[in-house]
Amino acid sequence: MIPMKKILWTLFLIAYSFTAFSQSYFDDGLSSEWHSQRREELRKLMPASSVAVFFNNPVKNRTNDVDFIYHPNTDFFYLTGFREPNAVLVVFSEKREVNGKLVDELIFVQNRDPRAEMWNGKRMGIEGMKNELGFEEALLNTDFGTKSGINLQDFDKILTFSLSEEIEESSANQPLNQMIDEFKTATAYPDKLNEISAQVYKMIKTSDLETSDRVIQMLKRYERQYPEMMQDPLINSFMNAESPEKRMLVKDEMPDQKLDITSLASMMSVLREVKTPEEIALLKKAVMISAVGQIEVMKAAKVGMTEREIQGVHEFIYKRYGAEELGYPSIVGGGNNGCILHYIENDKRDLNDRLLLMDLGAEWRGYTADVTRTIPINGKFNAEEKAIYELVYLAQEAGIAISKPGVTFQEIDAAGRQIINDGLANLGIIKKGESHMYFPHGTSHHIGLDVHDRGTRDPLKEGNVFTIEPGIYIPEGSDCDPKWWGIGVRIEDDILITKDGAVNLSEAAPRTIAAIEEMMRLPSVLEEWVLPEID
Repeated sequence: MIPMKKILWTLFLIAYSFTAFSQSYFDDGLSSEWHSQRREELRKLMPASSVAVFFNNPVKNRTNDVDFIYHPNTDFFYLTGFREPNAVLVVFSEKREVNGKLVDELIFVQNRDPRAEMWNGKRMGIEGMKNELGFEEALLNTDFGTKSGINLQDFDKILTFSLSEEIEESSANQPLNQMIDEFKTATAYPDKLNEISAQVYKMIKTSDLETSDRVIQMLKRYERQYPEMMQDPLINSFMNAESPEKRMLVKDEMPDQKLDITSLASMMSVLREVKTPEEIALLKKAVMISAVGQIEVMKAAKVGMTEREIQGVHEFIYKRYGAEELGYPSIVGGGNNGCILHYIENDKRDLNDRLLLMDLGAEWRGYTADVTRTIPINGKFNAEEKAIYELVYLAQEAGIAISKPGVTFQEIDAAGRQIINDGLANLGIIKKGESHMYFPHGTSHHIGLDVHDRGTRDPLKEGNVFTIEPGIYIPEGSDCDPKWWGIGVRIEDDILITKDGAVNLSEAAPRTIAAIEEMMRLPSVLEEWVLPEID
């Protein structure tokens, strides 16, 4: 007889060998009708006689037999609302007969499995996809490929994303790997195909005698960054052809490809950059939760706290409101750590009287905020900190002031960058007109399902939600007076574009010097929360 302890230990190990991908759906999230309408909008952008194939994200291992909490591919979630792995969405540009039914989309999902669901939560299965997510036709992922009734070669264009990255080999990913293998076989997917080679082929195929010189200049820039592309004989021949006429001969040798791994990304960027009212409502909630986190930290912050303690206060606020995740790893940098743009270690133990830069965002029903505030840990900006902070604030104000439909990210960036450049020169940190690295990043990016969300670089439109985040970072050892060393300031707000201009969704979190210092004088609800000492 096997001892009971051994049985329980075996069951424990089995439990942790399963993947953490249980469902998490919300009554106050996006509706199945909303996702269905997004698929309809995608069809409007697809060329005639085309099919779009979306694979959901693989499971990623954290360590040993523990996986990271599953996060769906955001394009997949946008179109389906589905949050399980080992799934494929197939969208047709027009209705097609599949297995005797006329449909314009199919979704392939994992089956119901009572044993797996006991450990990891309920799966949707075929009936759930139909009844809860509104799909007319759903199939098991084991039916993807030759069993599905779809012949991909019947389409003029097959739209998907690059499948060049290796997926972790594990039992959790076995169904996904099988489906990708089936897809590659059905489409004769080239071994070395990736986004770069696909873009290069597209540039060459669309060139002519008049534009080929310009294409060559673009390819030379690509070559410096991706020298391996010259291993492709057709690209090499095109680059080294002696004349535009001979380039056209090489172009004619290039096969017409049904498989397109570049256009779908552009279509999804067009769809996702303009937020619907439903998306804006979710983003407002995510942003407001993040703003409250900044407010409560301003009240709780004091000399002697740790970066991780500050991080914990922010994230506690998020969880207290019911936010399911962080939009990205929290950045909490004290002193010189604030000069590291993506500092996520957050392990400084004793915050002194320097500045504290906090870049964090709650994820609410899939949508993420991105709010940054910089505060003096002792509650009072010194003269040098004030001077730098005021420059960043004025730069942000300039960007917000001009934000409206028709304005570009480049114009917003230029408005703030000019203020920062002139201000740094006036402070003697740089010489007038001198190039510098104290403001090394762009000022804006779209936010949504991803913190750096899909979107074009077109002029702003009503419904865009994006950041304005100028910054100045003067790390220790910089070529300026040491009194400026270790000052890092970023102010980041989330901006909605309406027909009337810009709305600052995160304005509840103080961002002027006076308002921050006033907030930091207020008592914190956490002051009475004293935990026991642990050796």
